Amino acid sequence: MLDWLRTPLSFILVLGVLVFVHEMGHYLAARWRGVHVEAFSIGFGKAIHKWTDRRGTEWRLSWLPLGGYVKLHGQEDPNDVTPEQRAAWRPGQTFHEKPVRDRAIVIAAGPVFNFVLAMLLFAGLYMTAGQPQPSASIGTVAEGSAAAGAGLRPGDRILALDGQSVERFEQIQRYIQPRAGQPVELRISRDGAEQALSVTPAARESNGATVGVLGVTAGAVEFRRLNPIAATLAGIDQTIDVSRQTLVSVWEMLTGSRGTEELGGVLRIAQISGQVTEMGIASTIMLIAVLSVNLGLINLFPVPILDGGHLVFHAAEAIRGRPVSPRVMEYSFRAGFVVIIALFVFSTFNDVRHIGWLSSLFG
Repeated sequence: MLDWLRTPLSFILVLGVLVFVHEMGHYLAARWRGVHVEAFSIGFGKAIHKWTDRRGTEWRLSWLPLGGYVKLHGQEDPNDVTPEQRAAWRPGQTFHEKPVRDRAIVIAAGPVFNFVLAMLLFAGLYMTAGQPQPSASIGTVAEGSAAAGAGLRPGDRILALDGQSVERFEQIQRYIQPRAGQPVELRISRDGAEQALSVTPAARESNGATVGVLGVTAGAVEFRRLNPIAATLAGIDQTIDVSRQTLVSVWEMLTGSRGTEELGGVLRIAQISGQVTEMGIASTIMLIAVLSVNLGLINLFPVPILDGGHLVFHAAEAIRGRPVSPRVMEYSFRAGFVVIIALFVFSTFNDVRHIGWLSSLFG
């Protein structure tokens, strides 16, 4: 498929799945808690296609594929609507009259579904394509390097360094770097047989320090299929790990220990979607899973206008025994809107600077 066509189609596919699952969480939770759903829309703006089901919910596919929404019946404050609108509300099925617990469940269900989607996708990949396994195998050996002089070959698997077992290539790097010029005893596996070798890491200057190098690269990633139970547990663990890494990255950006140039927006997601879908279905599923975790986390941030902001108001209502005043909510939502717009503009600016032809076009 042509690049200019693959990228937007891939972006629509990836974002469409994420938005559909997120909004389906709100929809199903609303149905569960007895709230009527007036509309379920994928995309914004004018509807390309729409239909109404037997429960009275209008399903829409709109022309601007940058999100979606679920319109809950009676979500507005009774004081903000006309008497005619209040008269049209279905008794017992409006959002505002439900207990704060039920309203919080409906709001939280969107992000929760994103986390569940990620867990299921990771688990599905581990059952079919397999889970990446730690490996200390060697991919290439540089000519004239310390490793070549010691007799290491591509395909060798390093089992131990000076008697210390290793399972990951990163462990080899950490052990070798501080040992420039010092002999290291290796135990390797080659063609099913173990043997011992001795290698003296070469010295190399790096950032003003001398480090030891072997002159090897990591071997290809190995995959092992898991049974359904092990895959599910691994999927949950992977979702937690991606969440932790994302939160750490956000915190590092906020504290200034990490650059904000990594913060990407819609254009970056579109570019990555096009690149990843070209790599195959497994890579596409992995991307959707990672982005699903990110979407769930972002929506839980305590920013008014996001799900997390609504949950903060619901928590305050539960503690105080009465809703937050309309004036406070109004100004909070305005501030939240400004924050979201500022992040969108900033991330788009980062995208323009980092994406090939856009970067050259805007200089």
